Amino acid sequence: MPAPSNDSVSLSPEALLAAVVRALDGKKAEDLKALHVTAQSSITDYLVLATGTSDPHLRALRVELEKVFDAVNHPIAGMETSPGSGWLVVDAFQIMVHVFDAEQRANYRLEQLWKDAESISIDEILHPEKVKPKVAKKVGKPKASAKKVAPVKQGATATKKAATKKVAAKKATTKKVTVKKAPADKPAVKKTVKRPKAK
Repeated sequence: MPAPSNDSVSLSPEALLAAVVRALDGKKAEDLKALHVTAQSSITDYLVLATGTSDPHLRALRVELEKVFDAVNHPIAGMETSPGSGWLVVDAFQIMVHVFDAEQRANYRLEQLWKDAESISIDEILHPEKVKPKVAKKVGKPKASAKKVAPVKQGATATKKAATKKVAAKKATTKKVTVKKAPADKPAVKKTVKRPKAK
């Protein structure tokens, strides 16, 4: 990308973009769009697209753009404008501005041509006070896990197996005993009671 001459004021491309967008908005340009095209273009960093409502409006927008670049002593590489064409192009190195009438804007659809470019919020440029500052997340020690599982030792596994065998052996030694209890007025009923076997 060609650089402006050394006698120009060193204004960052972002500051220049903001000045251009504010100037166009101040002169009632419609459907303002700003695209960051550094990754897609070797000749400019930003594209600004706007719509004028008539030929006199397009001329007024051109004059306003010239004032912005003159105010910061920023050179204009080229300007294309033809009366009745409905399209004005201002090439200011880092910034390229396209101002159309509504018909030519719909005809050329530059937004579609540059659809891979990053879109920049016009509202954030015009109202920077509304933009919330990004808060950096605190980087601290990672939280300890709630439970730590102790490693299982071979001895512990053996003890658990032995306990299981004991319970199984105890169940095996249980014997059912039937006791008959007969009240005087009722027939005898069998009742089963579990008793451990004698060892």
